[in-house]
Amino acid sequence: MSRILLAGLSTVDVVQRVVELPVPGRKVQSNSVALVAGGPAANAAVAVAALGGQAALATVLGAHPLALLALRDLEQHGVSVIDLMPDRVEPPTVSAVVVREDDGERTVVSRNAVGTTITVPTDLPAADAVLVDGHHPVLALRAANTAVPVVLDAGSYKPVHDELLPLVDVCACSATYPLSAKDLHGRGVPVVIRTHGAGPVTWSCDGVSGEVWPEPVAAKDTSGAGDVWHGALTWAIGRLGRVPGAAELPALIGLANRVAAVKVRHEGPRAWVDEVRGEQW
Repeated sequence: MSRILLAGLSTVDVVQRVVELPVPGRKVQSNSVALVAGGPAANAAVAVAALGGQAALATVLGAHPLALLALRDLEQHGVSVIDLMPDRVEPPTVSAVVVREDDGERTVVSRNAVGTTITVPTDLPAADAVLVDGHHPVLALRAANTAVPVVLDAGSYKPVHDELLPLVDVCACSATYPLSAKDLHGRGVPVVIRTHGAGPVTWSCDGVSGEVWPEPVAAKDTSGAGDVWHGALTWAIGRLGRVPGAAELPALIGLANRVAAVKVRHEGPRAWVDEVRGEQW
């Protein structure tokens, strides 16, 4: 069983499904609402647990009632939470998520981890692979100082990346991430992977490059799909037990693509979990 440490952001997500995304100056009525834990590391941890891995999430939640709601949601989905500020009374980060019913497209408004200062313990749990999202810089650097494979969820550039990248084994970037594969390899990253939404996932390693196309799906909810993809990729790398080479990358990326496809086929933040649990990956 893969032991995965996921270090980063947890939020409370208010997810509303609408016929049309709101425009400035107008109100719309949602057809459904969900209140769940969110954030890149938290969503990735739910994916790891759904795949049968041991998911340990190092994050900040606190003692506010909303934080306890998120904690309960994560624990109910098999995630072991290491709360670095368990006595914090301030509200956790709340993300407003709006999902369009026709195609599953979403908009997100969130403050993320701005203004949160943490002290990281020296005894983070042992793992077979580590995922960091960079939202808590001190935590990301501490978690990345390990002998096991380190995966960076590089959805957007953050200042800590300059110090973090030399510690990263697999940089999984979004299409809009500003550094090229050449730049990232030059900073010491052995494996670079870049997602392009419904387009091909490209990769570069050991002087070899390639692409893996995701299966076409009728999307019902794209919210959190990238986080689930990162969680599945890290779980697969942990199961491999080492930094992947060019020969293994297409299969690992293909697995992450298939898990993310299950996520986007389902309406709602957690409706996909049972299907992932029921498959042999």
